[in-house]
Amino acid sequence: MAESVLNVRDLNSYYFMPSGVIKAVDRVSFTIEKGEALGIIGESGSGKSTIGWSIMRILPYPGKIVKGEIFYDDQDLLKLDMEEMMKIRWKKISMITQSAMNAFDPLMKVGDQITEAILIHEDIPKAIAVKRAENLLEKVELRASIYRNYPHELSGGMKQRAMIAMALACRPVLIIADEPTTALDVIVQAQILKLLEDLKDSMESLSIMFISHDISVVSELCDKIFIMYGGRMMEYADTQTIIGNPLHPYTKGLLSVFPKIEETEMKFESIPGSPPNMANPPKGCIFHPRCRYAKRLCREKTPEIVNVGDNHFVSCCLIST
Repeated sequence: MAESVLNVRDLNSYYFMPSGVIKAVDRVSFTIEKGEALGIIGESGSGKSTIGWSIMRILPYPGKIVKGEIFYDDQDLLKLDMEEMMKIRWKKISMITQSAMNAFDPLMKVGDQITEAILIHEDIPKAIAVKRAENLLEKVELRASIYRNYPHELSGGMKQRAMIAMALACRPVLIIADEPTTALDVIVQAQILKLLEDLKDSMESLSIMFISHDISVVSELCDKIFIMYGGRMMEYADTQTIIGNPLHPYTKGLLSVFPKIEETEMKFESIPGSPPNMANPPKGCIFHPRCRYAKRLCREKTPEIVNVGDNHFVSCCLIST
C-alpha cells in the first residue's frame, strides 16, 4: 500500500470580502502519496492557488480556513501553532511561487537567499550551506557562480530555476509548484517542465503538487489529476483515466482543446460563457450555466462527490443520480 505524504480532508477556505463571502475552496479532499505528482487544474479564480496557500498556512488577508484537516506525517497542520508550522515550511513542504520575478528579495544575492533558507532550518556551518546552495544551482542546470548574482541579473527562466533550487534547499518531502511556468516563453516552459520531471525521477521520495491551468502540461508530468471549478472538485483520478475516460462535462471541455498528435483533423470546441462570480455563485451545480448537458436538476441540486470505481471521483448530477 502506498504511503500517504499529504491528506487533505474537507478543506474549506473562504475570503471574507465587503461584497460577501468568497468560497474559494469548498469541500475539497485529496491525497498525495510518496513519490507521486498530483496536478491541480482549473481556470483563473478556481481556487487552485488558495489550496497551496492553505497547506502552507500563508493564506492572505482576508482569507481564512474555516473548516477541514490537512494531515502531514500524522499531524494536522491546521492545529499547529506558527512556531511549529515554521518547522514544516521549507524543511518538509516547500513552495515554488507563481512568479519568481517577484519572489526573490531584489537587495540580496540569489545564493545568499538560498543559504539563508538552509541556515534557518539546519544547524550547520555557513560554508557547508553555501556549498549546498551552489550544488543546488548546478542541479537545476545553472552555473554555481550564479550564487553571486542579484535577481535582476537573471532572465525569467534562470530565476525560475533558482526558485526551484531554493525549494529543494532543505530536502523537502513535498514541493508545491504554483504555475511555475507562468510568463515564460514556450521553450523555457518546456525546459522547466523537463527539469521538474527529471528531479521527480532522480529523487524517488519527492512528491509534487503541480498547480496549472494547462491540462496538457500536467498530463505529461503528473500521476493524478484533480480538476477544479469555482472552488469545487469536478473530477479526480489517475492521469490515464482523466485523459482516456473523462466523465465530467468540464473535464471534457478542457480536453477538447488538447490536440492529439495522432489525429490529422480535430474540431476544437471552447467552453461557452465565463467563470462564475464567486461572490454570488449560481445555485445547484456551479458549472451548470456553462454546461451543454445541464438539466433542471443541475440548476437545483448541488451534486455529491461520487466514486465511480478505481478511485475515480466525479461531482456531477448526471452521474450521481
